[in-house]
Amino acid sequence: MSYTITTEEQLAALFGTVGEAALVKETPYLHPIYQQWINSSPFAILATVGPGGLTVSPRGDPAPLVSIVNDKKILLPERRGNNRVDGLRNILSDSRVALIFFVPGVRETVRVNGRASITVEPAILQTFSVNGAQPKCVLDIAVDSVFYQCGRALLRSNLWDPNGIQPREEVPSAGMILSSLSSSSIGGEAYDRELPSRQRNSLY
Repeated sequence: MSYTITTEEQLAALFGTVGEAALVKETPYLHPIYQQWINSSPFAILATVGPGGLTVSPRGDPAPLVSIVNDKKILLPERRGNNRVDGLRNILSDSRVALIFFVPGVRETVRVNGRASITVEPAILQTFSVNGAQPKCVLDIAVDSVFYQCGRALLRSNLWDPNGIQPREEVPSAGMILSSLSSSSIGGEAYDRELPSRQRNSLY
């Protein structure tokens, strides 16, 4: 007997009928109520796909993280980072993107699926300037679908519960990770000690 689910019929039998609310919440555009929600979000997770596979990475700025141009278009700034640009490289070959927007303290999230292009148009870059620093580029995202996700996952994980915060010393630091993966040639205590100031000075 196989315990692997391989067909949509098996999935339907496992999970049951889709409720009306789960269907009506999805729209092919940014409904005003979704625009209001997204304008409160300072943080999102961006997923892309390309020849090398999938990648997902965080994006953050003071809310609103993105600029809503209209009900079918949003703009997402790309700030300075580690220069891997895995997601941007994916977009060059496959424009499909998916975003999950978070609002601190709110259990629900909002998901946006669409297609992205990369722009360096000066006027657009200027609109996202922070302390005189412009983003490297901006993602011009055409919206295909939008829907909110219920709060069960965040409720189960106690993500916003201060009592659920894990002691920092129990989680490997960036310096510890790099030291372990590089046979101590990169990272370590000095790296961790200097990281906070380095991040502050290179935030934008």
